[in-house]
Amino acid sequence: MTVRRLIAPLFCALLVLPLVACGSDDEPAPAAGASAGSDAGADAGADADGGELPVAAPPPSCPFIAAQVSDLVGQPMQDQGSCLFGDGKGVAALTITTASTLAGDATYDYQREQAAKAYREVKDVDKGRKAYLAVKDIGGETVVVGDKGSYTVILSSFQQIGARPGGYEPTLRKVLDALPL
Repeated sequence: MTVRRLIAPLFCALLVLPLVACGSDDEPAPAAGASAGSDAGADAGADADGGELPVAAPPPSCPFIAAQVSDLVGQPMQDQGSCLFGDGKGVAALTITTASTLAGDATYDYQREQAAKAYREVKDVDKGRKAYLAVKDIGGETVVVGDKGSYTVILSSFQQIGARPGGYEPTLRKVLDALPL
């Protein structure tokens, strides 16, 4: 009985030990087909076809200040840092997340799919390279990918906006129009 309990951990250790002991973490192993003496940096940025891979530009900075957000949403808003604007009461919020165009392109379809699950209505919008707008009774979201970067804008818990005809959609469209695409 005791021998059986020791065999499994010993066997696992024998499988894992060679993997841990081989190589160092200081320098990556050369890619398949590359010789040990080749300059690994020479091929950086090249894809399998020999063309250049797109370089991701840094994400844009926050496009608005609190006064601009206040004008867009129609009520006083305070800058709470990291492109988050709140009403000062802990209720209404507008959040903007920025990313590079490359990152926006890579995540757009997933974001739209998730929005279709979370919001009552999702519409494609003719802005930037691609964009959608999603709304429900207590909030809205828009994602736009432009040449200068991508933006995810989330509005939530605005009592005045939710009570207006059309709800969050007109306000999200105003924010979209104001983004530097």
